[in-house]
Amino acid sequence: MLDLTTKAQIDLGDVGLHEGAPVLLRRALARLAENEWLEVRAQAPEIEAELAAWCRKEGHFFEHSHAARDLYRIQRGRGKPSVTISQQEIAEVADPSWGLAPRGAQVEAGGPDFSFTLREKREVWAQDLSTLYKQAVANQWSAARDIPWDELPKLSAEVEAAVCQVMTFLTENEFAALYVPARFIARIHPYYREVVEVMAVLVADEARHAETFTRRAEAGGIGLGTTAVSGQLSLQTLLEEPDFTTAVFLLCVMGEGTFLSLLKFLEECAPDPVTSVLARYAHRDEARHVAFGTAHLRYVLSREPERRGALTSAVERRSRMLASVSGLSPYLYDALVVMAGGGLAPAQIRQGARRVAGLHREMDRSRRERLQSLGFNTEEATSLSAFHTKNFM
Repeated sequence: MLDLTTKAQIDLGDVGLHEGAPVLLRRALARLAENEWLEVRAQAPEIEAELAAWCRKEGHFFEHSHAARDLYRIQRGRGKPSVTISQQEIAEVADPSWGLAPRGAQVEAGGPDFSFTLREKREVWAQDLSTLYKQAVANQWSAARDIPWDELPKLSAEVEAAVCQVMTFLTENEFAALYVPARFIARIHPYYREVVEVMAVLVADEARHAETFTRRAEAGGIGLGTTAVSGQLSLQTLLEEPDFTTAVFLLCVMGEGTFLSLLKFLEECAPDPVTSVLARYAHRDEARHVAFGTAHLRYVLSREPERRGALTSAVERRSRMLASVSGLSPYLYDALVVMAGGGLAPAQIRQGARRVAGLHREMDRSRRERLQSLGFNTEEATSLSAFHTKNFM
């Protein structure tokens, strides 16, 4: 038997539904249990018809009280159920119906299911994401404000051309490093917002790098150099990798990890302060990208250690796809040698070649060390490092 006793009263005066009356009604009904009655006094024109329609939509029962002409009764129904997303403990799987709601919000039932394909925590998560994001925000820099463009000297034509060729290589690689995470962001359920935030800043970093590397190439009056087919083939394999974790491994751990050595090398061998400062800022950003990739891989491999085999296969498969690429592009190799040696004199070329050989050894050492930190044994790390593309990324 329904409880017909009025539990609460509210006076809307002459406020109509289009003037905000539902705000007061919802607050009053929220304090009632299902089937309890709210007495409503209202004098606005057409209020009876409006209240009846509103109650039907909200799932409540409505009637005109016989006690007075401006008195109505609303019996609270079930209304529209909602589900609360736990904010304290992050769920292992995000429900498609949660949509774009922020974690911890109440989500009204009946909404659309979004097609986020990466909605399991194990697929995307990493430790210390909030720390990485805070560091990224704090360390943002500007190409216009923070690079000392007015200190760029007039370099010899051969050295300037070498710098421009290196900048061209860096720019195309930064585009790849931008597009890979951008492809996945739209697939990640926003319930795991920390991952989305970190990757969004990563994309912004790469866009800034591409802008600044291009600007450096143009600043000396020579302009951009040559893009090699070998580099394009290598980067295409990154862009086409469909699996998130594998893509993060290939890009952030293997590729950008190798780039840390390259950027350090460029900072030390730069023939001018602009190139040196630019390489230093980019290195700081890339170190954070590598930290994200390493943290994600640690999280995944701690739960699924068998995935190391799949990652090894991915590196080997990529190496087979690039079997036609015999080594580092001659455009880039020559530019690095000239830049590191400081010119085209035989003694300078010898010195530059030695430095580039040392760069290769440092890249291999750092890759092996990083792989071993992820649980690959010495033999596996050595093999994977040797299989890594000769075009660095």
